[in-house]
This record gives sequence, C-alpha cells and structure tokens, in this order.
Amino acid sequence: MILQRCAPPCGLCALIFNKKNKQTFNISGAMGGFPPNTSMFAQVPGGYQPAPQPGGYGGPIPNQQSCGLYPQPGGTMPPQQNQGPAMGYPGQPGQPMPGYPGAPSPNPSMPGYGGAPAPMPGGFRGTIKDFPGADPLKDAEVLRKAMKGFGTDEQAIIELLGSRSNKQRVPLLRSYKTAYGKDLIKDLHSELSGDFRKLVMAMLKTPTEFDASELNSAIKGAGTDEACLIEVLSSRSNAEIKEINRIYKQEYKKSLEDSISGDTSGHFRRLLVSLAQGNRDERENVDISLAKQDAQALYAAGENKLGTDESKFNAILCARSKSHLRAVFLEYQQMCGRDIEKSISREMSGDLESGMLAVVKCIKNTPAYFAERLYKAMKGAGTKDKTLIRIMVSRSEVDMLDIRQEYVKNYGKSLYTAISGDTSGDYKKLLLKLCGGSD
Repeated sequence: MILQRCAPPCGLCALIFNKKNKQTFNISGAMGGFPPNTSMFAQVPGGYQPAPQPGGYGGPIPNQQSCGLYPQPGGTMPPQQNQGPAMGYPGQPGQPMPGYPGAPSPNPSMPGYGGAPAPMPGGFRGTIKDFPGADPLKDAEVLRKAMKGFGTDEQAIIELLGSRSNKQRVPLLRSYKTAYGKDLIKDLHSELSGDFRKLVMAMLKTPTEFDASELNSAIKGAGTDEACLIEVLSSRSNAEIKEINRIYKQEYKKSLEDSISGDTSGHFRRLLVSLAQGNRDERENVDISLAKQDAQALYAAGENKLGTDESKFNAILCARSKSHLRAVFLEYQQMCGRDIEKSISREMSGDLESGMLAVVKCIKNTPAYFAERLYKAMKGAGTKDKTLIRIMVSRSEVDMLDIRQEYVKNYGKSLYTAISGDTSGDYKKLLLKLCGGSD
C-alpha cells in the first residue's frame, strides 16, 4: 500500500513519516498508540507475583492450620526464582497455589515455614528443605500403602517424612482424610510405637503447635520440666512467642502465663513470665554507652553487692536486644575480669541459676546452646528422648548445620555419630534423616 503525505502534514503523517531518516513506523502501532513495552508485562507462571510479606507471623491463613515459624537469625528474604508449573505444597517457591492444586492463593508466602527457607548468614542452615514437586495426595497414598494390610512399612514412612519440609508434612493430615476419610494421626498412632511414634507425631505438628504442646507437657502432671520451658522461651523470637501464646490458649483453654504462674514460683517464675511476653527489643543497632551502663548495673546488682538484685538481671536479660546483650557481656568481662556466666553461677542457685544461664548461653551462641542440650540429653546412662526429639525436629529447618559444627567442635565427635550410638531402629533412622549427615 502506497501512503501519501498530506499537505500540510497532519499529526498522523508526523507519526508515520520520520522527517530525519525517511523511515516509516508500523502503521498498526501508530494507529493503536504507543508500541507495547514487553518488559512492562512480564508474565509470572501461575498468575501474579506474590507480594513480599514482612518477617514474623501474619494473620492465620484462611482454611488452613496456623503455621508458626522457628527463629531465623538475621537476613532478608532472597528473591524467589520463578519456576515452571509443578505439583507442590502451599507456599512452595514458585508455586502460587496454597492448598490443593488449583486453589487460589489467599496469602503470599511467609519467610521460614510457609514460604522459601528463611536465609541465615551464609545461606539456609537447616538440613530439611522443600522436596521439589511433592504432591500431598500422592504422599498420602504412600502413607496409606505403608499402613494397609498386614504389618507396617516403616521404611516408606521414614523416607517420606524425612524428605519433606514441615509445610509439606502438615497438609498431609488434610489430604489423607480427603482421600481416605480416615485420620492420619490415629492411623499412625495405632501402627507405630515407642520413641519412633513420638518423633513422627512431633513432625506432623506446625512449629508453634509443637512448641505449645511441649510447654503444656512440661507444666502439667507431677513435676515441671523447667529446662524445656527455658529452652523454648529463650530461643524463640517475639513473633513466635506471641503465636505460641495464641495457640496455647486455643488448645488448652488457659493462658500460657497463667499455666507458668501456677506451676513455678519466685524469681524463676518472674523470669519465665518475662520471656513469655514476647516483648524483647529486636533492634540490631548497639549503643556502646548503654551497653557499658547495663554491664555496670549487672555488676552492681551481683558481684559488687552483698546479696543479689535478681530483678535487675531479669530486667536487662529479658528486655534488651540480643545484639545489645552480646555487647553488654563483653563490657562486663572487661570491667570485672569475669565471664557473666561465672558471675551468675556465683550469685544464684537452683532453677533461677539454670534459667539465667540458659538465657545467656542462647543469646551468646544459639547453635552452641542447642549442641550442649543435645550432648547432655545423650550423655551417661539413658537418653532424654523428649529433649532429643524436640531439638532435632524444631531446629532441622533453622540451624541444624550450625549445631552440628558446634557439636563436633565442642565434644570431639559428630552429632550423627552420637545419635547413632545412643539410639536404635526406626527411631534412629528418622533422627539421622533430620541430622542430615555426618561431619
């Protein structure tokens, strides 16, 4: 088609004919407006790119069980890589479908559980990751076959649960019931036994459900597992503790604080109640002058005083940020020539001493604290299996690689070797899956 220029030229001619280089533009582009900028419309597989969600807990996801997070030290969420369509679980990286395939996404993915693994300095430091392309209905079928008929295929259960992340394991309860009209927990409970059964049950709870149940069992019945209370409350973030409080009240019809207050006393009770508020300063910046003041206040409340002002220790150790407290401990050491832990041991006793020491150790070096807890759980005659299960499950997607490094550095053998020598059977096999390898 031959185009004739108007005389004088109209606006359309100015678009079509370039006076300087005598080239013509695509007439369909000129008639329709600006040529489309393809970079503006980059397509994301499966629909809209999920908006990033700040760290910590959000509101409950509609029609889903509440998922909590374990502490994820430092860092921000890495950009997720777009992936092609694949069967997967809610929040799997690149998967916009939370629930069963085809369901709309009610929420963007969350850091930690419910989204991509939350990064640590140097990358993800857990041992259990999302299994690529996992399908909850197919996994439910594997579990059903493992329990159907005469006998139980424990190895199939170990292989499946030991290779799925928490956010891939928890939806199995719903997919199993959807497919077979049966309760997965009840079926597994009837087919399995002993510590292996306890470990499997722990792995099928969300992180905060598991924490809440551990705290409840530490409080109820004869005696109190004070070490469990301190371990959980001193190592979780504010957001996690707030979610634990919510789940605890929902499950046990009583607030966590009331349960703690009814089962403990004195300064130890105050320490636990303070930690259970989930109100620690979480800012990363450190004011050295304030750190010096706090170090002086701790010295004045303990070593430099007849008797001990426990409430001053409580106020500083439970309210200040972890980065600030590390600076305080360093200033304390330089000021009085003694480590803060030694001062606590000299000034306090019983549950309060062990509680304060646990808080300090957890703040100084969390992986080393858990390595020590694991070492003591397996040391000597008998094994504290409840502690072993709790730590192996709760840290497997957080810092298990760092715990393994601290274990071999401090105790001269790998965590893998220690577990192998202290446990047996299917229980050992599944624990070693969580451990992830030897060092």
